[in-house]
Amino acid sequence: MIRKMSIQDNLLRIKSTLPKNVILVAVSKTKPVSDLMEAYEAGQRIFGENKIQEMAEKWEQMPKDIQWHMIGHVQTNKVKFMAPFVSLIHGVDSLKLLQEIDKQALKNNRVIDCLLQIYIAEEETKFGLDENELKEVLHSEEFKKLKNIRIVGLMGMATFTENQTQIKKEFQHLKSIFDASQSPQTGNCKLQIISMGMSGDYQLAIECGSTMVRIGSSIFGGR
Repeated sequence: MIRKMSIQDNLLRIKSTLPKNVILVAVSKTKPVSDLMEAYEAGQRIFGENKIQEMAEKWEQMPKDIQWHMIGHVQTNKVKFMAPFVSLIHGVDSLKLLQEIDKQALKNNRVIDCLLQIYIAEEETKFGLDENELKEVLHSEEFKKLKNIRIVGLMGMATFTENQTQIKKEFQHLKSIFDASQSPQTGNCKLQIISMGMSGDYQLAIECGSTMVRIGSSIFGGR
C-alpha cells in the first residue's frame, strides 16, 4: 500500500529544492487550522491567505511567531482588519490602496511592508500596475509622504497556461522591471523581493530570479 504524503512530507520535499535565498510562502487559504498547524510543526512560519477575515480568524487562533501574508486582491475598506498583525501585503496595485494601508498602519503604530503588483500576464483577469504606472507611483509626491508603509519588492502572476516559453518571458519581464526600478531607493522603498511562482511554475520562476514563491496545493493538496 502506498503511503499518502503528509503535509510535513510535502513541505520538507519542496524546501529541499529551494535555494537558500528563496522565501517559501505556504498558501493556506481555505485550509483548516489543523492543516496549518501540521505545517507549523514542520517548521513553516510564513502563511499566505487571500481573504482578510479568514486570515484574521487564523491569526487569533494560532501561534504569534507566524508571519501572515495577504496574497489576494485587497479592498481598501478591509485593510483595517489586518493592519494590527499582517507581515506583508502582496497585491498592492494602486496609490489609493497604499494610502489606506499607511493610514491604518499609523493607527496601529506600525510600518507595514508591501509588494507592488505588476501586470505581466496576457489575461484580463489579473490585476497590477504597468511599468509606467509603477514609475508614476514611486516618483509621486503623495508616495513620498507615506511614512507607515515600506515597499520591499514587486510581485507578479504569469498567465495560466501550459506554454513554458510564455511564462518564462513574463517572469523575465518582471525581473527586468525590478532591475530597472532600483532607484530611487527612498526611505519607504527598498526593493529586495521578487515574488513570482506558484505550485506549477515556481522552479521556472526561481530560474528567472524569483526570491519568494507562493505554494499551496503542492503542500496542502488540492482545494
